[in-house]
Amino acid sequence: MTAFATSTLAPSLPAVPSTLLAGGRWRPAAGGATFPVDNPATGETLIEVADADAQDALDAIRAASDAQPSLAALSPARRATLLRRVEAALRERADELALLITLEMGKPITESRGEVTYAADFFGWFADEALRIGGDYRLSPTGLTRILVQHRAVGPCLLVTPWNFPLAMGARKIAPALAAGCPSVLKPAEQTPLTSLLLARIIEECGAPAGAVNVVTTSRPAAVVGAVIGSGLARKLSFTGSTEVGKLLLAQCSAHVMRTSMELGGNAPFIVCEDADLDAAVEGALLAKMRNGGQACTAANRFIVAESIAPEFTGRLAARMGAMRVAAGWQDGAEVGPLIDDAAVAKFERLMADALKRGATIEVGGGSANGRFVEPTVLSDVAPGTALLDEEIFGPLAPITTFREEEAAVNTANGTPYGLVSYVYTRDLERALRMVGNLASGMVGVNVGVVSNAAAPFGGIKQSGLGREGGFEGITEYLDATYAAIPV
Repeated sequence: MTAFATSTLAPSLPAVPSTLLAGGRWRPAAGGATFPVDNPATGETLIEVADADAQDALDAIRAASDAQPSLAALSPARRATLLRRVEAALRERADELALLITLEMGKPITESRGEVTYAADFFGWFADEALRIGGDYRLSPTGLTRILVQHRAVGPCLLVTPWNFPLAMGARKIAPALAAGCPSVLKPAEQTPLTSLLLARIIEECGAPAGAVNVVTTSRPAAVVGAVIGSGLARKLSFTGSTEVGKLLLAQCSAHVMRTSMELGGNAPFIVCEDADLDAAVEGALLAKMRNGGQACTAANRFIVAESIAPEFTGRLAARMGAMRVAAGWQDGAEVGPLIDDAAVAKFERLMADALKRGATIEVGGGSANGRFVEPTVLSDVAPGTALLDEEIFGPLAPITTFREEEAAVNTANGTPYGLVSYVYTRDLERALRMVGNLASGMVGVNVGVVSNAAAPFGGIKQSGLGREGGFEGITEYLDATYAAIPV
């Protein structure tokens, strides 16, 4: 059974803003309200931050709208220079940012440092993309006109981020927006607003124009987001979160015909074929399942393992997960931190109870929660129809099912309304390429357990979202095309 580390003495909170940012001015919420941000490892309040209402949200989007002309007028080189400065600042302040992420989100400090690096990569990548915004100039087929195509900033953007990667998710949205010349209003998750506030302060210190980045923290997200969308001033929404909320936001955006990017829920299959390198498959499984304690949209949700190797794979995975150190993220050797809140613990326990009721076998873990800490758990004999095969788990729970034929594995993997990422382990290149073509997901990891990369287009299909973040495709989400017909 996993031993829970019980020490709760947390390091001091780094200096961080606690007010709203609108038009270059840090200020309290209009009504003076605040809400607490807690440490998920201890349950103790870290700090109180401004609790924005609809009027605060309108002030922020107006500030962004006012900043649009001056930001769009900055040369590509100046926008690139700003992004490079932010990249350098993030790398220089990595320890400070990593500790803040761990204190408000809970992940081990080593993972938080990795998140800082990943976030910095986006500012570096889009600094280069700012210089590569292209266009077109060609003769029309009739020969009577020339076609001139320009790409320019969409306009003010509303950026809504989740709690599980508080720095990286902001970076993935703010960096391409600035590269394209779009000001933004960032609405971070109420569980983890502190990292977003510090990121905004760093961007400001690096020379961003007033109003280029605005931040509204709130415990009333529906009212704040609804006010920004309803204002008609925002021209784009980029949202990362649940599919259910994404659908509601799409409906609201339709009234103003807003551009949208949606990175929504996932139900990632992890397929292990009979010819897989088991050492590599187990290592990849640990990365795909246990990064961020399983609290990631890309986390492996369903392990689909060839029947002939399932006992060995299951035993190896159970041994590795059972040996992981569960502790507060700042403690030495911590490998698994707490779940984000009490609701997440309740969901973990509900999914576990449903699986056991339907005949699943506990291979390792399964013990009671200690506060918000839960045991890494592997389940075998998981029956079709079990809730954790259909719902996004968001916790360190690995259900294993088996298959005999490749077609059955692919059908099982695709048997979900989601399509964010899939993982495949095989030594057969022909099979790997065939499965990449047959799996219904926006991303596929072939013999790798982590697919995220600033240089790659991150995103899903089906009910996992619209649009892409990162890669050459990422900046196009923030650009409109304008065509001019010119007589020859």
